[in-house]
Formats: sequence, C-alpha cells, structure tokens
Amino acid sequence: MTTFRFEQLEIWQMAIDTADKLFDIADRLEEKRLYRFAEQLRGAGLSISNNIAEGSGSNSNKDFSNFLKFSRRSVFECANILFVLKRRNLVEAGELIQRLTELEQLSKKISNSQKSLFKF
Repeated sequence: MTTFRFEQLEIWQMAIDTADKLFDIADRLEEKRLYRFAEQLRGAGLSISNNIAEGSGSNSNKDFSNFLKFSRRSVFECANILFVLKRRNLVEAGELIQRLTELEQLSKKISNSQKSLFKF
C-alpha cells in the first residue's frame, strides 16, 4: 500500500478527525434541510486536510507553508460557522466548546508546523 507524506503528519491526522466530527454536524443540518450550512461546513472542514495534503507534495518549504496558511484559514472559517450555528440553536454549547477546542489546538499545531519549516 502506498503511503503519502501527509499521512504521517500529525496535523493532517488531526484535521481528518476534526472533519469527521464536522461532517456529523453537517449531516444533522441536512436532516433539517439546512443544505447551505451543511455544504459550507463540509467544504471548510475538508479544506483543512486538503490543503495540508496538497502542500505536503510541494517542492519547497515556502510553497508548503503557503498551503498551511490556507489550511489554518479554513480552521477559522469552521469556527465562525460553528458560532453562527450556535446562535441559531443548531449546535449545543457542549459540542460547540469541544469543536472549538479541537479547532484551536489544530490552528496552533498548523502554525507551529509552518514555523518549523524555516528553522535551521
């Protein structure tokens, strides 16, 4: 079986786990016919791991860092969507706190990964 570089990255593994949980929320949104919210949350959640994976195939640290920047921005997009969902009573406070905590940890790890690309 082929192993891609990104599979070994902790940030990618965390991003996939987080995306699974965001997809669960999106599935519940679709049950309520809130398709746009579901689509936006899925897209932003998937974008985190997609950018890490795509960037890991870069030929330079500068290019990889740029993809990590996009990935981190998607983390913030997910957080914003979750806040909106909470305001609309579409996600419970406990779940909001759990997802935001995971997103914050992921954001920090992505930032640290970016910094580590340029340590000599």
